[in-house]
Amino acid sequence: MSSADFRVESNHPIATRLLPVSGSRQYFFCDRALAVAMAAKSTTKPSGQEIRVVHVPTGEVVFRKAAANRAEWSEEL
Repeated sequence: MSSADFRVESNHPIATRLLPVSGSRQYFFCDRALAVAMAAKSTTKPSGQEIRVVHVPTGEVVFRKAAANRAEWSEEL
């Protein structure tokens, strides 16, 4: 595997204290578990937007942290 096999991405800037540069829309990792952990611990600006981990060679989404404002999470239906 290359050094960029997994990409943490969002349509909005990703905010996290765990990376040296915060505010990018994508970060690359060589380890799937690390990429998923970073995505799970991150938020977006504006907050509540979707964050995904993509396997770069195949384009498969291997993890998805869904947007917080999704209708199925609302108590009002």
